[in-house]
Amino acid sequence: MNKWLGLTLIIVLLIGSAGTLVWRGQAAPADASVTINGVTAPPVPALDLDEVALGRAVYARSCASCHGAELEGVPDWKRIQPDGTLLPPPHDSRGHTWHHPDALLLKIIAEGGKPEDGNMPAFGGTLSEDEMHAVLAFIKTSWGQEEREFQWWITSTQNAFFEP
Repeated sequence: MNKWLGLTLIIVLLIGSAGTLVWRGQAAPADASVTINGVTAPPVPALDLDEVALGRAVYARSCASCHGAELEGVPDWKRIQPDGTLLPPPHDSRGHTWHHPDALLLKIIAEGGKPEDGNMPAFGGTLSEDEMHAVLAFIKTSWGQEEREFQWWITSTQNAFFEP
């Protein structure tokens, strides 16, 4: 059953992303670059389906208990709690994960969140670097095209705005 579910998901992803999802290692069309506020990023890279599958499994094991099995977060996640913390946000397009570059998202996964952000635990000691990257790849599958393009733009152009 899981084999068929996985195959169905792959087909849905490919159909739903027609023209925007390309296999890793293949060149994207030249006109697929992303320009925001006059700053252009290279074409959005493809998501590796094996990495996404690993990320789905790691997410289910390590993240779903707080962020939800369907990446939905918790109700009222935007409301600041009496102790000043925030609740686990959704990781789909309704949340704010896609507002941040990969480097910051991977740092949060590895080091955990700030206390005022709800004390997300650090996973750097329990997940490998490949597993953390895979979780992020899985999360990206839940974003719409505009969110994916913006997140890639901010990831690939962050050095245009910040000194190393």
